[in-house]
Amino acid sequence: MKQLVLNAVSSPLTRVMYARALEDFFGWWNGQRRPPFTRATVQAWRAALEAKGLAPASVNQKLSAVRKLAAEASYNGLLDPATAQSIRDIRGAEQNGVRTGNWLTKRQAETLLAAPDPGTHQGKRDRAILAVLLGCGLRRDEAARLTMDHIQQRDGRWCVVDLVGKKGHVRTVPMRSWAKAAIESWAAAAGITAGPVFRGVNKGDVVTGDRLSTQGILRAVGRYAEAIAPHDLRRTFAKLAFKGGAKLDQIQLSLGHASIQTTERYLGVQQDLSDAPCDYLHLKVE
Repeated sequence: MKQLVLNAVSSPLTRVMYARALEDFFGWWNGQRRPPFTRATVQAWRAALEAKGLAPASVNQKLSAVRKLAAEASYNGLLDPATAQSIRDIRGAEQNGVRTGNWLTKRQAETLLAAPDPGTHQGKRDRAILAVLLGCGLRRDEAARLTMDHIQQRDGRWCVVDLVGKKGHVRTVPMRSWAKAAIESWAAAAGITAGPVFRGVNKGDVVTGDRLSTQGILRAVGRYAEAIAPHDLRRTFAKLAFKGGAKLDQIQLSLGHASIQTTERYLGVQQDLSDAPCDYLHLKVE
């Protein structure tokens, strides 16, 4: 059953998340003596997740995997369509407000970019990874899938061209010269002229030639900033670009968001933490 779902999604990262969510569900289901796969069963599982104190976003991510399971089971004649629809109609956990997430300041971003050791293969590769995440706003699975063919000139500047993102959306992302230079330095040292940009480097600092996985991208970021994830660097790209005066629609295009409303929520443009209402209270407190 789980394989039906994993075969139906194209994103490697989504496969990983769905696989974990379904493992959690089936583990709980076995512990409940395998009740029928119905709306009531899934609602009971959701209640169990909420009782554990999981954040609404985590609950909803797991629910989306089980909704997909119901859909694929129905499509393959393994579940009654009405039952499948009733499971797909289960509402997600309510999220109050908008999470702004983590991002770096300009100085923190510059410090992070300078952290890898440029005298090693690993350091050159990791700096290039950080440069692509911070300088282009790529998702980590997009960075893992980046190839030398993606890096081309358009209108007199270097870009990541024809990048396939979520739901098969194709976009071109402009690249700053320092990001291109970081990639060139790594590629020259590693002898890479074609194929995946980011490769494995073993403990002896030898390039293995294998494409770096999404987990490898995660570990590379974590090597220099324990509390920062790759997606935080994507968010930093958007935040710094917006604060620097970039147009919202151009940020949307670089990020590959389907709508400008998604970009607005992503940036939290309706909440300016540097110019907040509390700054205008003018209360004198001693």
